[in-house]
Amino acid sequence: MAAFDNFIDRCDCNVIHEETVKKVKELLPKEETLFDLAELFKVFGDSTRVKILYALFQSEMCVCDIAALFGMTKSSISHQLRVLKQAKLVKFRKDGKIVYYSLDDEHVKNIFDQAFVHVGEK
Repeated sequence: MAAFDNFIDRCDCNVIHEETVKKVKELLPKEETLFDLAELFKVFGDSTRVKILYALFQSEMCVCDIAALFGMTKSSISHQLRVLKQAKLVKFRKDGKIVYYSLDDEHVKNIFDQAFVHVGEK
């Protein structure tokens, strides 16, 4: 198996499949779209943010509730929520002095559902 792994790590041929390259090039999204996608994936790269999102699947919550749930400070949770809000993954509503956070839309749950399927594959 090791020999096969080494084989797929490099390409020793000098053949360029021009039609394939042309077809894929035409289908590639704009560079700025790919950049935005990479930035979104970076947001998912922090386990605290992933935990917060998962908690918000279950219920709308305020900063104090999330901080208590994870044994963290309100300040650190607020920072992570700010990042999630900037990435358009969470939204908020005010009720008096309390700010409640929830998922921005169903797309966030769909991303997680697909990721769980992928992680579960062996």
